[in-house]
Amino acid sequence: MTERDEPMPLQNRVSPFGEIVATAHRGRFTGNRGIIHDPATRTLLNRRWSSKAWITCVCEFRGRRRKVMGGRSWTELFFLDEATSFAAGHRPCFYCRRVGATAFRDAWAKGNGRAKPYATEMDAVLHGERLDGRQKRLHPLHIAALKLPSGTTVTSGGESYMIVNGEAWRWSFAGYSRASASLADARLLTPPSIVNALREGYPVQIGL
Repeated sequence: MTERDEPMPLQNRVSPFGEIVATAHRGRFTGNRGIIHDPATRTLLNRRWSSKAWITCVCEFRGRRRKVMGGRSWTELFFLDEATSFAAGHRPCFYCRRVGATAFRDAWAKGNGRAKPYATEMDAVLHGERLDGRQKRLHPLHIAALKLPSGTTVTSGGESYMIVNGEAWRWSFAGYSRASASLADARLLTPPSIVNALREGYPVQIGL
């Protein structure tokens, strides 16, 4: 699969708020939320998900290539990094990322005090955590933002910030920049159950 060689950017890049926009910036990961595009026009439909299985995939898998939004199959979305996909409410794919998905499931189970769940069980929890109606659900912080585990994303003043080793990095589609914001009024973008998995040591991939 590939997003290269497109004459105009398609509306398929995902922000930490879960918004899907058109930008020329590349993504290190792909993924999907089911079929949410019209292959004839290669544009998005009104809905932003058709499945509760919001997954994050690798961009290259067994040499396979596919035309982005070119068929009546899942809609290819792209993320700056895995931390961004987590903030948007996606989880690792068990098909193309089995090792990472298994590690995530184990950390998720331990962090949330559950037996090892099926993917559908995680999807059900995440679906309630990522959406408030049609909008992104924001969660209150119970500790200082800078004490959150690395790979967690928060929002303050309309901006997104990723926490890494006790420091805040401002997010953009182009990448990260060091931030000096106080984050005193920050709210959590990354779903709490994923934060719990990060706290248990899941090795999230961060595009710094």
